[in-house]
Amino acid sequence: MTSSATSQDAPHLLLVDDDEIFRAVLARALERRGFRVQAAASSAQALPLARQYSPRYAVVDLRLGHESGLGLIKALHALDPQIRIVMLTGYASIATAVEAIKLGAIHYLTKPADPEEIIAALGRIDGDSNTPLAATPPSVSRLEWEHIQKVLNQHQGNISATARALKMHRRTLQRKLAKRPVRE
Repeated sequence: MTSSATSQDAPHLLLVDDDEIFRAVLARALERRGFRVQAAASSAQALPLARQYSPRYAVVDLRLGHESGLGLIKALHALDPQIRIVMLTGYASIATAVEAIKLGAIHYLTKPADPEEIIAALGRIDGDSNTPLAATPPSVSRLEWEHIQKVLNQHQGNISATARALKMHRRTLQRKLAKRPVRE
């Protein structure tokens, strides 16, 4: 799982994603662009690597199996407050983006993100005031997804508590969460 670039002075980057193929492809692409990459599939694998290599950068997936990558952001910042973290996700929501930034991520990208986007995000210092505004309001399906994500986040990922708060059957909530968010 651990790989390294040839240059000893290349910056260390911790890549945490539970998708083995995506992780391997992205690790190789980032190595070709000058990073020494340590890759992990979970928080349990990532934290020892972070302690050992003291990475300057981290790219963390929001969903790591059944756990949230949000907790890993906090843990990585506890090890090194200067680490620059980009959160990646295939399940983007406003609630998780806000939480990732509050916890210390410098950027939040939706998958599939290419290596250039990730590297640009790692290097960003300020926000972009020229970001275009949406031309139309979100669909009802998208608003439902956002609301579910917000309530889920308020209940620290607890499905049962979220279902009770939403007055929804637990299985119905699980089905909704298993679906990808509606693209706008």
